[in-house]
Amino acid sequence: MELTDLLTFSAVARNGGITRAAEELNTVQSNVTQRVKALEAEMGVALFERHSRGMTLTGAGRRLLPYVQRMAALSREAMLAARDDGEPKGPLAIGSMETTAAVRLPALLAEFHRRFPKVTLTLRTATTADLVAGVLDGALDGAFVAGPIDHADLISAIAFREELVLVTARRFTSLAALRAGTAESGPTALVFRTGCTYRQRLEQMFSDFGWPSATRFELGTLDGMIGCVAAGMGVSLLPRAVVERSDQRKNVSVHALDASWSHVDTLFIQRKSAHQYSALTGFAACLTDADCTIAA
Repeated sequence: MELTDLLTFSAVARNGGITRAAEELNTVQSNVTQRVKALEAEMGVALFERHSRGMTLTGAGRRLLPYVQRMAALSREAMLAARDDGEPKGPLAIGSMETTAAVRLPALLAEFHRRFPKVTLTLRTATTADLVAGVLDGALDGAFVAGPIDHADLISAIAFREELVLVTARRFTSLAALRAGTAESGPTALVFRTGCTYRQRLEQMFSDFGWPSATRFELGTLDGMIGCVAAGMGVSLLPRAVVERSDQRKNVSVHALDASWSHVDTLFIQRKSAHQYSALTGFAACLTDADCTIAA
């Protein structure tokens, strides 16, 4: 088995399709398709079920995936450990939710770069579910995700504490006004794609409000989401800090929520068994440094 084929298989499993996997791997779709087919031919079994919405793992694929994740993590870790002479340098792959990357990380990343200029840091934004998978399979050295996270192979520390707020069009001055001014099925929920913790929480909230069948509309950027809220397309659940820094702040209403809905910890997660090489240790130290950490 070629390691590249296994890594391609893992990327397709993580992204649910060829297109997103090709984007992540910085290659063309035909190359991804060829490698997946070659691996399936070598295994003698189908690893994916193809359908109109993308690709999902077969039973054989699900059984193979944990081994591929461990192999990928060990391969990358072995290379980094061999090169690590105690000075922070070389590649460092960090993942983050879109909201955290937009508001909490710029000053931290700038300080880290100032301290460790020889480290080549890459930042990948994705949903919490995808980021957890990326850390587990070794594609990411660490990631900022929404808590709680309970996984035997991960360690976590609280990085930031966020207050989530419901964001609506300006005309809705209260939650009561929102309830009175929308259809019985509820407003459209403007969300990131499946796997986003904030989306899951908004869907739970809508269910409690009596709107379990409300329409979902997926967006890929924060600016687009807040802009659509301002235009009256729907509502969203976002960290207060994100909304307050938006250029659209004056065009939306922000509604405080009960603590059960509003409080969420952003965690920095790492694989428990990963080699603590110098670049990652330097990043973790910078995160916990009072001069680098951004107050929530």
